[in-house]
Amino acid sequence: MEHKLTIALIFLAAFYLAGATSSTTINPSSSFIKSSCATATYPALCEQSLSPFAKTIQTSPAQLARTALAVSLKRSQSTQAYLNKLKKVNGLKPRERSAIGDCLEEVNDSLDRVSKSIKELKNCDGVKGQEFIWHMSNVQTWVSSALTDENTCMDGFGGKAMEGRVKSSVRSHITSVAHVTSNALALVNNFAQKH
Repeated sequence: MEHKLTIALIFLAAFYLAGATSSTTINPSSSFIKSSCATATYPALCEQSLSPFAKTIQTSPAQLARTALAVSLKRSQSTQAYLNKLKKVNGLKPRERSAIGDCLEEVNDSLDRVSKSIKELKNCDGVKGQEFIWHMSNVQTWVSSALTDENTCMDGFGGKAMEGRVKSSVRSHITSVAHVTSNALALVNNFAQKH
């Protein structure tokens, strides 16, 4: 009986180690995302937000930049929807409602710029030299402007009178968008330099 238990334990240990070894095998796309995200402003967030798209990204810097912009666009759309709902909530102070409206305008501008950047990045496919530089310059300018819009959003919430749950909630959403947009800008810049 003791002999059978020993064999079973050895078998289980071998099975466990084999499983652990195969799960630690480094996937080239995951490794590529991790090393690329190391240069981003928020590396952990970059890796976490882009890893689900590893099969699409593979080891393509262009696809990595596109995906990072798509993540930024998705977060911007989510924040836009949130602000639209928040603006209609009863009990808001007039200044809060006004600040939310101003913030929503900034997020709308940001969304527009990120959308343009995604389309413009597609124009970089198959072009070289000055044409590539021109398209990439547009992408970089629009993503940078989108980031400025997102950061400007919180300006209307300045002062002690605006402290509270509304400001905290808006800041949380805007920070999330700004961080993924900042990461997208870093990855776009890396792609531009490596091309």
